[in-house]
Amino acid sequence: MPRLSEVTAALDALWPPALAEGWDAVGTVAGDPDAEVGRVLFAVDPVQEIVDEAVELSADLLVTHHPLYLRGTTTVAADTFKGRVVHTLIRNGIGLHVAHTNADRADPGVSDALAGALDVRVVRPLVPDPTDPAGRRGLGRVCELERPVTLRELAGRAAERLPATAQGIRVAGDLDATVRTLAVSGGSGDSLFADVRAAGVDAFLTADLRHHPASEAREAGADTATPLALLDAAHWATEWPWCELAAAQLDEISDRHGWGLRVHVSATVTDPWTAHAASDPAPLSTFGAPN
Repeated sequence: MPRLSEVTAALDALWPPALAEGWDAVGTVAGDPDAEVGRVLFAVDPVQEIVDEAVELSADLLVTHHPLYLRGTTTVAADTFKGRVVHTLIRNGIGLHVAHTNADRADPGVSDALAGALDVRVVRPLVPDPTDPAGRRGLGRVCELERPVTLRELAGRAAERLPATAQGIRVAGDLDATVRTLAVSGGSGDSLFADVRAAGVDAFLTADLRHHPASEAREAGADTATPLALLDAAHWATEWPWCELAAAQLDEISDRHGWGLRVHVSATVTDPWTAHAASDPAPLSTFGAPN
């Protein structure tokens, strides 16, 4: 079996830490570099439920997209959520490795996996990495659909093919509008609206869209021939497809080196929202004038 240091070196080659944002915290968080690795679990969030799953699976390494410690800390005491995670990992001999914004920018990366889940063809990065001469790395992806569909059909496809969450898919736009081109960005994407508008796409699918950026994006395109349509999915759901892509990449590396790794993807839903109560779509005027 390979050592942890060998496996994490392979992971860093897939998602170079140098691609990560300066504020990010990627790489190996816990684990003995000389420990042997036979089983690996991929997940989005390094929460206790996932760590317990890794223990149950007898995994030697947990690879997550989201960091455990994104900001500095002064304690790993087991009476804190994150400290308990660290204690569980170390007590059970499980390493933790994080690939966050470096996996967002990689080729292939998080948004490639999202595009693959939606069965759309990637044309180019939405925000190209200026250090990539091939022009394939960067944030988000600009995609083309195999055939034009309505916004209603596209939203239905996203709801069907992305993992189910309480939020589902929120939509802004004319449901009968035709969509031929689509920008996607796994995770929070409303900081990319300027790039989305510059790309000239028909729709943008991402997560965590806030009121003001979404409203401004819609208003900015109101007078154009094809106003920008928005599809807002749950953050976790837009990033989970990367776990399957990443697991397949490591599986291929394992086969090439004869490591014999057993690679798994967690199906546990760690989206924090657990229920959704739909409101009555009737206009406010039907409820009468205020007292």
